[in-house]
Amino acid sequence: MEGALENIKGELQIDKRDWTLTKFGDVAIQQKKKVDRENTKLTRYVKGEHMGSEDLHLRSWGDLQDEYLGPAFIRRFDDGDILYGSRRTYLRKVVIAPFSGITSNTTLVIKANEKKIDRRLLPFVMMSEGFTENSIRNSKGSVNPYINWKDISKYEFLLPPKDQQAQFSELLWAMDEVVEREIDLKHKLKIHRDIHFENLVDESPGKKVKLSQILIPKKEKSQVPHSRNKYIGLEHLESGEFATNNWDSTESVKAQCNLVNEGDLCYSKLRPYLDKAIIATFDALSTTELLIYDTKKVSKEYVLYHFHSKAFIDYVSSQGFGTKMPRVSHKIIGEYEILVPNNEKEILNQMEQLLKVQGVIKSKISSSKALQKSLINQVF
Repeated sequence: MEGALENIKGELQIDKRDWTLTKFGDVAIQQKKKVDRENTKLTRYVKGEHMGSEDLHLRSWGDLQDEYLGPAFIRRFDDGDILYGSRRTYLRKVVIAPFSGITSNTTLVIKANEKKIDRRLLPFVMMSEGFTENSIRNSKGSVNPYINWKDISKYEFLLPPKDQQAQFSELLWAMDEVVEREIDLKHKLKIHRDIHFENLVDESPGKKVKLSQILIPKKEKSQVPHSRNKYIGLEHLESGEFATNNWDSTESVKAQCNLVNEGDLCYSKLRPYLDKAIIATFDALSTTELLIYDTKKVSKEYVLYHFHSKAFIDYVSSQGFGTKMPRVSHKIIGEYEILVPNNEKEILNQMEQLLKVQGVIKSKISSSKALQKSLINQVF
């Protein structure tokens, strides 16, 4: 193991002859503390939607005073606990709680048995391919598959001796720090991009027009059995991104879907604060939670910049209806005004350079995450 940190970009040479075949339930402890929400000092909660796929860091959460929560939100978690999404385990939702709070009983709250495993190492066991495959294989239900603790606890893997655990923890967390620095840079570039776009629009001559005069709803639907094989759900869209390469097979989709053609403008009307809007880069079907548009007067690319702008996100977030799952409608979106510039091309040309830089950073993040995944699977 010596020098592993220095050789982080290479293949690990691991001798596992003295490693022990271990059950997950022997190194992990399920936490079942309940919370009386009427008599608690806890103020924050975590839903499944707050947890990112293959991301150990919790980047969003809710405030108990801001939203109604159903009766399932009774499970307490504490700072340092691991939250695991037991529904649709193929999404690989494993996060480390940075504070104490409340979650639902479908999120498993897990603590390391520190007598047997370095607590810093346990999250990476749960991010491994073997752990995920076990969860998928043992999940129950077809529409919204879930896994029980007893099935997770039976999972077996090779565990290194305690002295090696610390070294592997340092290696894997060092790789995580690389990814986090790149994500932070991406976030700063997005802020700069949004400010630059706002300034360009403010300085451009043109006429203010409501989106209802620009957006052309496309309402083509696909019925079961579906003819296209790619399906875009909201889980395939990343906040603030302009496109997606992610999709699932339509084989298991049993509901009516939207028909999405390459080049269509797609906007998520569900939880608008999540900032999910793209231009499709392939033909697909999609969840009906996406609004599909063509445009007139301006290009779809220009409208997409507005969809991702802070001003628009603030507007739709304030107009959302529904308490559990706030939504906006085409009518609400249509009331928002944007500038139809005299020279749209000049604005887009300047913005394209920033998008290219963001693309480079995104590519680096993908490469770093791929390396991180490789290292995890070499260890576990």
